[in-house]
Amino acid sequence: MKIQKLLSVFFFAILFLSFKEKRNEDYIPWNSNRKLNWDDFKMATPAKTSDAALTTTYVGFSFSRNRDEIKFDIECKFQKSRSWVRVNTEYILKHEQGHFDIAEIFARKLNKEIITFLAKSKQHEELNKIYTKVMKEKSDLQQQYDDETNHSINKTQQASWNKKIEVMLEELKEYGDY
Repeated sequence: MKIQKLLSVFFFAILFLSFKEKRNEDYIPWNSNRKLNWDDFKMATPAKTSDAALTTTYVGFSFSRNRDEIKFDIECKFQKSRSWVRVNTEYILKHEQGHFDIAEIFARKLNKEIITFLAKSKQHEELNKIYTKVMKEKSDLQQQYDDETNHSINKTQQASWNKKIEVMLEELKEYGDY
């Protein structure tokens, strides 16, 4: 009986760890040295779409408080299983990388705002408000990016946005270590 329980616990532990590992394989953390490639886009392309591709990104935030110390964690990642491609050209890939880079810009902005806030206040209740505000700004800029580039179709605007994104990443470089 003890062996059966031990084997059951072992089996579930292996199952849990393999599930967790598989889940982690679905995400690519943002890294300036690791650009997206078309093999990262794992979702089947929807049958009825005129879009060239779709990039799904997440900016995650969590914090904990221990006495007077607040620790926080920010992550920016691309999700393979919810990203797809219909038109796989280098030009479109650069546009999709732009979406991932914009998510990183806002992970850095979030880091900057939290660092600034914590330097002045220890009221952790306000941290969720900061996150909500920054994620709204991210959503607005992602929409502006697609609107102004017409989802990358406007090549002049796309080239302009490529430069804007590079500048924004550089401006927030000191907040990229989160």
